[in-house]
Amino acid sequence: MKTRLFLSVAAAAILTPAVCFAQASTATGAVGGAAAGAVVGGPVGAVVGGTVGAAVGAAAEPPAEVRTYVMDERVPSVAVQERIVVGEPLPRTVVIHRIPKHDEYAYAVVNNRRVIVEPSSRKVIKVYE
Repeated sequence: MKTRLFLSVAAAAILTPAVCFAQASTATGAVGGAAAGAVVGGPVGAVVGGTVGAAVGAAAEPPAEVRTYVMDERVPSVAVQERIVVGEPLPRTVVIHRIPKHDEYAYAVVNNRRVIVEPSSRKVIKVYE
């Protein structure tokens, strides 16, 4: 019984970060992690998954300085038909702008929403309404 419980918790701890990687915040990371953990390890897996998911979600959150810069900058909005989804790349037609002192982030304004992306992959990290 202890071995099964240990294996369930270990599996949840290993699988949850992959499931929660595309989560946008600590709260959604915790919820996603808890759900994934519950599937793998039952109630104990839900607790472990929620904790790991929250940690992954917090790590994915851009720093406050980046958010402030993106919200204060004035660039024209680009209209696109595609849905803008966290974890998916922006269309190639959207011009992204670098953020000074934060080479790991770039941003764009798409459909009047500010979007933070990973410059190399153009993957959406955060969408601000």
